Amino acid sequence: MSPPTRIYNEIDPFAVRWLGALCDAGHIAKGRIDDRPVQEIAPEDVADATQFHAFAGIGGWSYALRLAGVADGASVWTGSCPCQPFSAAGSGRGVEDERHLWPIWRDLIAECRPSVVFGEQVASAAGRDWLAAVRADMEDMGYRLAAADLCAAGVGAPHGRQRVFF
Repeated sequence: MSPPTRIYNEIDPFAVRWLGALCDAGHIAKGRIDDRPVQEIAPEDVADATQFHAFAGIGGWSYALRLAGVADGASVWTGSCPCQPFSAAGSGRGVEDERHLWPIWRDLIAECRPSVVFGEQVASAAGRDWLAAVRADMEDMGYRLAAADLCAAGVGAPHGRQRVFF
């Protein structure tokens, strides 16, 4: 059996460097960092990944999985699609915004069929509409989906931003 493969996808140069430092220090699961836009990732690039962290930011999903007692080798995909299309601070263009990347991630999920998928989005009205579309897509692919609307302050953040997690 081959060792687990973890891939972090992130395009922001600062976050890419930070992910590397966190991996090197052992704060998050060691993995390969792919700094291409998610639109350039083909299913064969991630099909064999034990974990694929799309829109990885600074590795919050890997860290959260560890906090939840999930082994670094567990098969799971995570993603925090850009929130700007759906947030009050963003453009308000919703699914018409070029940063609406769920369709790209959805297609990778459909092709690669990871066993477990976690994601999150801003909990605005538009974000909840986004989640409804994600739920329909995931259920069409045969996944079961549950979601929770959580306040960032509830897990120790110094602000009260609401997020929907699935």
